[in-house]
Amino acid sequence: MLVQKREDDSASSNPTTITIKVSYASQDFDLPVPSEFTFGEVKSVISQIIGLEPKVQKLLFRGKEKEDHEYLHLAGVKDNSKVLVMEEKTVEDKNPEEVKVTTEISRGAEAVAEVRKEVDKLSEQVSAVQAVVFGGSNVEEKDIICLTEMLMRQLLKLDGIDAEGEGKIQRKMEVCFLDN
Repeated sequence: MLVQKREDDSASSNPTTITIKVSYASQDFDLPVPSEFTFGEVKSVISQIIGLEPKVQKLLFRGKEKEDHEYLHLAGVKDNSKVLVMEEKTVEDKNPEEVKVTTEISRGAEAVAEVRKEVDKLSEQVSAVQAVVFGGSNVEEKDIICLTEMLMRQLLKLDGIDAEGEGKIQRKMEVCFLDN
């Protein structure tokens, strides 16, 4: 049996340096790094060059976002491979559905607040009518009907409000107030 000795055994144990092509916004630059680096370590080096904190960087290789703990060589990054750097967006930008829900909640709460304001005005009128009645005087039936109709309109407005969370609770409280 013949065994062949490797010529350069020390080269395989030493990390090799590769040059990756980094693209960020309108900047393109070559970045020499050891092939055994993690993407997190690459983010640290990139932050020194472009000034973007590692926690807001998103690294994409072959169209997929890479995690900080992934190694370059295990992900298939080789010499002259291209890595794209993107800036992580804020929570509002990142999840537009969440922003939409929050906006809808606040719209619902605003609509309930507007109805509450009208109901408060009508409550004052009802209190005035009650004071007259309890004082022994008569009130015209049309005044009572008018107040009842205006309160019913506010109740219908509340019914038409599509609210979630706190707005839904506020709407329910107003409906209970109007029913009493």
